[in-house]
Amino acid sequence: MTTKELFRKQIIVPMSGDNINVIISQTNMHILNINRLLKTIKSNISADFICFDNKEVIITTNEMATTLDMNIMGKYIKELDNINSNDIMSSHLSQSKSYLKTFGVSYYSNNMFSFIIYRQIEEIIKETHLFNDVIFAS
Repeated sequence: MTTKELFRKQIIVPMSGDNINVIISQTNMHILNINRLLKTIKSNISADFICFDNKEVIITTNEMATTLDMNIMGKYIKELDNINSNDIMSSHLSQSKSYLKTFGVSYYSNNMFSFIIYRQIEEIIKETHLFNDVIFAS
C-alpha cells in the first residue's frame, strides 16, 4: 500500500536499498513488533503500514509521532538482523515544501522607515525555528 503524498503521520527513515529489501520482505512482522514496542512505552500511536520510496522506508501511523516514538521505531529498525545500521539515517517526520514570495516588505525600525532584505528575513525565520533548512530562491 502506498500513498501519493506525504503527510505528518509518516515517519521517514532514510537508508540504502539493500536495507529496504530486508525490511520490506517482512513488513507485517515489523508492524507487529513496532506496535508491541510502542505499547510497552504506553504510546498513543500505532504503526499502520510500512512502504518504501526511493531510498527511505516510510512508516505510517494513526497519529503524529513524538520524538520518543520515532526513536523507538528507528532503534528497532537499526537492530534488525541483516541490516547495515551505518546506512540508516535518523528518522524524521515528513516535511512539506512551501514557497513564500517576499518582495518590498517594509518595516519600522528606530523610528525610521526602511526595507527588509532577504538575508534579514532568512535570519529571522531561522532564529524563530519556524522552518528547518530555509532556502531562498530568486
